[in-house]
Amino acid sequence: MAFDPASLTFDARGLIPAIAQDHATGEVLMMAWMNAEAVARTLETGRVTYWSRSRQAFWVKGETSGHVQRLIELRIDCDRDCLLLLIEQEGPACHTNRRSCFYTALREGEERIVLDPMV
Repeated sequence: MAFDPASLTFDARGLIPAIAQDHATGEVLMMAWMNAEAVARTLETGRVTYWSRSRQAFWVKGETSGHVQRLIELRIDCDRDCLLLLIEQEGPACHTNRRSCFYTALREGEERIVLDPMV
């Protein structure tokens, strides 16, 4: 059966959360938003494309930074309202130059930085 991005459940703004996970290690790297066109572009090109809410524009991951995300597999959750992107990440995924955007942990009631920027 052919996939149609319109079959996904988008929020009132036409967006769906997309979690980027390293396909080889299982490490969760980041979360961003996609609309139906971003999903279609990602599937067409193999380069992960998000929708930037702040810029109100498409954002091809790595287009300016060189930290490219290549799609290995797209998975859809049971409610069709969240995507899991199994990717190959080149360089850091986070704009803070860290491998993952999830670099702050709550430990013993306090926030701790657990991942340093990449050099």
